[in-house]
Amino acid sequence: MEVETKIKLNEIAVKKNEFYPNRPTIIFLHDSLGCIDLWRDFPQKMSDITKCNVLVYDRQGYGKSCPFSYSKRDNYYMEQEADILNELLDYWNINNAILFGHSDGGSIALIAAGKFPKKITGIITEGAHVFVEDITIQGIKKAIAQYKTTDLKTKLEKYHGSKTEDLFFAWTDTWTTNEFKTWNIENFLPFIQCPSLIIQGKDDEYGTLNQVEKITKQVRGKSFALTIPNVKHTPHKETEEFILEKASTFIKELENKI
Repeated sequence: MEVETKIKLNEIAVKKNEFYPNRPTIIFLHDSLGCIDLWRDFPQKMSDITKCNVLVYDRQGYGKSCPFSYSKRDNYYMEQEADILNELLDYWNINNAILFGHSDGGSIALIAAGKFPKKITGIITEGAHVFVEDITIQGIKKAIAQYKTTDLKTKLEKYHGSKTEDLFFAWTDTWTTNEFKTWNIENFLPFIQCPSLIIQGKDDEYGTLNQVEKITKQVRGKSFALTIPNVKHTPHKETEEFILEKASTFIKELENKI
């Protein structure tokens, strides 16, 4: 499907360093409720260990970026985000990007690596989805209940302000529709040429290890599965030092390629 994705840079919040000339840039892609600030200092720690540059940004509707310019998502919203990422790569002339995507961000990373393989050196995903599972829908329904009955909304407002309601229901309303049950991005996987590290907690409340299997078996580039016991949907927060170690090792092993 052809999608138009032109975006003005003044509509999105970006955090970028360029401390390491002629080195790769790790681009962090947040989850469905995330933003720059919710990554905390994890990107900087990764930069310090790998001596890579870092780019982190809030997608439209999140964090310090502008509100959504549309009223309803369709099944192609993550592909549109991958196209926007490609525009950012062109704008900053980044041709050796390493994508680190969490949840929705992981799915966007997979799509981008499939659509624009020459620009992507490697990808790391956490809790990425390539199709819809019942466990995902059940997890989202639990999140809706928490949003209505706990202080989850207040916590999210700290990061997203007045956009909180829109972004929360953009996520939940889209994923729980009958239409979205057919969402599937496995068609992009055979076009991924770069190495990939596919991470998932074994107790992930939003997806099964079948997601990892489908990804690693279908990508063309060498793919490594990392499944972690007693970890849920956010490995980089639940076991930060372990993820820093494994992800930085993966990045360093890309040296011969870059």
